[in-house]
Formats: sequence, C-alpha cells, structure tokens
Amino acid sequence: MKKLICLVLVLGFIGTILYSGYRIWLIQTDYKKEADMHGAVMKYRPNPSDDTFLNQSIIELQKKYPDAVGWLTVPNTNIDYPFVQGKDNAYYLRRDINGDYALAGTIFMDYRCDRGFTSSNTIIYGHHMKNGSMFGTLKAFADKEFFDANRSGFIYLPHETLTLEFFAYMVIDPAAEKEIYSPERSGTYIEYVKQNARHSRDASLADSDRVVTLSTCAYEFDNARMVLLAWAT
Repeated sequence: MKKLICLVLVLGFIGTILYSGYRIWLIQTDYKKEADMHGAVMKYRPNPSDDTFLNQSIIELQKKYPDAVGWLTVPNTNIDYPFVQGKDNAYYLRRDINGDYALAGTIFMDYRCDRGFTSSNTIIYGHHMKNGSMFGTLKAFADKEFFDANRSGFIYLPHETLTLEFFAYMVIDPAAEKEIYSPERSGTYIEYVKQNARHSRDASLADSDRVVTLSTCAYEFDNARMVLLAWAT
C-alpha cells in the first residue's frame, strides 16, 4: 500500500511538472505570436518626419486591415502599435488584427467613439501583458518621476497626426468610475480627475477639447484599471 501511495504521489508530481511546463510553453508561444504579428505590421509605422496631414502608411494599413483606425506611439515605453475599432468592445480582446485568436488581442478603440476623434473622450484599450507588450508598460506612469519626464505621445491617422499631452494617471474601478469611460465628458470631469488622480498636471479643458484615455488592467485591487489621460492637439 505504501508503495502504491508513493507511486501515486510521484506520478502526481511528474504530472504537475509536465502541466506547468506545458503552460509555460503556451505562454511563450503566445508571446512569440504577438511579437511576430507586431513585427509584421511595423512596416506600416508612420515616419514622424513625414507630412503631418498625410500618413500614407496608415492609408495602406487600412487597405490591408479595414478595422484599423491609426497608430499609437508613446515614447520611452513599448507602446508602438496600430489600433483598431470593432463592432463591440469584446471582438479584439482575444483576436489579432487579422481576426485570428491571440491571447494578447489587439489594441482597440471603444466602439462608441468616433474614428475621427471627434468624441470629447476617446477610450483606447490594451492588455497589460506581463512581458511588457501591448499596454504592459503603461504602468511606468505610476512612477512620479517617469510621469513628470514623459509628457507626450502621438496618434497617427490617415490625414492627421495628433499630439497627446498626458495630464493625469489614475487607478480606478471601471464599474464605479463610469465618467472616465464615457465618450462624452461631463461638466465635472476635470474636477473629478484632479481630485482622484495619482499624478496630474494642470489641465484646463474647453468643451471642444478632445481627451484620449489609454486604459489597461491594474492589479492593486479586484477589477482595477489604470488609465493615462491626455488631451489631443
């Protein structure tokens, strides 16, 4: 009986090791798939020195991928990706830009927002990948020194280049903080941000100003989200 128990324990231990190894292999395979896809679309990355009123690479990107909206770049992070807009906010959670299954998904714009960035608040989502891909390095803005030193990013559209001026970093519960996830800002939006932001800079927003919200998961509490807020010019 003792030998049988020992055998069961050994087999269980071996099974655990094999399963853990399999899970690690799956994760590494998913990381490689995301890296390969990222490498494939980098040929569409706009050249910042090009004409800011015509981004031919984005026009070509949209010909290849009709759901593509533009390209998002946040200097000094790994955020340098095309982003899409689906029919809802679930489609690209686990699909790459081709529509195939991918753990990392694709960076995507909220389906309620206007593709031309006329919404007063445009929300862009990405997964918080542990290897730093997608929006995995958005957490760098949690550091005050990094937030202070890194003030801007860029969105490239077919016929416009937007400069993002980051003005606040927050960690929120999306179920409770619906104001941050609404395409239309309320009259108390900026005061709410000032009161609840971890880091912020002075921001005086007119009704006509466009805000861009970059959102990903955080792990400080259940269902937490981190958001980086910018006004677009």
